[in-house]
Amino acid sequence: MRPNKLREIWAKGEKANNVWLGLSSVYAAELIAHQGWDSVTVDLQHAPTDFATAYAMLVAISTSDAVPLVRVPWNAPDAIMRVLDAGAYGVICPMVETAEEARAFVSAARYAPLGMRSVGPNRATIYGGADYIAKSNETVLTMAQIETARGLENVEAIAKTPGLDLLFIGPSDLSLSVTGVLDPEPKSGEAFDAMATILKTAHAHDLKAAIYVSTPDYARQMFAMGFDLVTCASDTGMLKAGGKLMKDLR
Repeated sequence: MRPNKLREIWAKGEKANNVWLGLSSVYAAELIAHQGWDSVTVDLQHAPTDFATAYAMLVAISTSDAVPLVRVPWNAPDAIMRVLDAGAYGVICPMVETAEEARAFVSAARYAPLGMRSVGPNRATIYGGADYIAKSNETVLTMAQIETARGLENVEAIAKTPGLDLLFIGPSDLSLSVTGVLDPEPKSGEAFDAMATILKTAHAHDLKAAIYVSTPDYARQMFAMGFDLVTCASDTGMLKAGGKLMKDLR
């Protein structure tokens, strides 16, 4: 089976970067994937992307060395299985708040005897190889987003979930849930402390920790803080920044 580059990076004790795709564009996905990112995430939760477009985006990403990841809309087995069958090498599940929810997520992503994933890998065997079913459980990444006060309260139990690989922080939702104030880049206070707790808990249970950020300076700070995977940019953010730069030329 094709190796998971993120696992290889982490096995060497190094950190990895990620870029987020919300434009629902196959062409943009291919362009961005070829910029040299370690991984690329197709967002199905907040982007206007349907499954057919996501499938085509995964094909486009596979023309590069970037690891294809997908954030599913919700913790639903059918959505998780479909994106894995389409060739995603990692699934990000939003709003995981309990150990029970974490177990359900992992079960949908793992073949028996570790889970309940149905056999029908479709494009996954084209991308991953003929031995995909035999090696998928040890290759594909399961990433649970901890982004609520309830998830934070249960993070220790969530981190003990067998087969879970990573805790992923959404700072905007986490800050809003914990403090009542939206802060996409907490630098101190209760929201920052919550992030530190999730990071510490992940590493204490031999899990990786990831976070979504949108500015270079904060990305550097998060790498320095100890995060193993940092989403450093998005296609929508780059488009906005480029447009503003050109507008300001006049």
